[in-house]
Amino acid sequence: MKTEIENCLTILKRGGLILYPTDTLWGIGCDATNPEAVDKVFQLKKRSDEKSLICLVHDFRMLNEYVENVPEVAYDILKYAQKPTTIIYDDPIRVAENIIAKDNSLAIRVTKDEFCKKLLQKYRRPLVSTSANISGKKNPQSFAEIDPIILEGVDYVVNLHHEKKSGKPSAIIKLKNDGSVRIIRK
Repeated sequence: MKTEIENCLTILKRGGLILYPTDTLWGIGCDATNPEAVDKVFQLKKRSDEKSLICLVHDFRMLNEYVENVPEVAYDILKYAQKPTTIIYDDPIRVAENIIAKDNSLAIRVTKDEFCKKLLQKYRRPLVSTSANISGKKNPQSFAEIDPIILEGVDYVVNLHHEKKSGKPSAIIKLKNDGSVRIIRK
């Protein structure tokens, strides 16, 4: 795992794209603070830049570095969540402008995956984590189902968990600074 993390760090620091296993699906990732890298993700996925992307962080402290005001309820939701849960927060800070939605929000998941946690701890910046598919196509349920266009379009493919079946996409909850909570995806 150490070699895989070092290889990813080299690519991320150069503004490249990685293909990596997460706590949900295989993801395309890049430095969420690098607008050029984020653009590459949109181009590879053939995804409209009007659609937002998810970021991963490794713990609550890191979450607080990239969101102006994390609502208190977020900590309870994440503490008691039974499955990977992504929360959409208002007022993200210190991330690439092109990753922020038009309503000034950003979807962030505190990952529980061991590889992702270690990579994020070493990199010390959030990572984009979007499903490894062309926009509009089915999410791959395993590494073997990933489209060759995606495999060829990234700068590095993590050599871990290629045989493992992917989980389901994360639950998505939108928290507004006014205290409202909306479930986007269960």
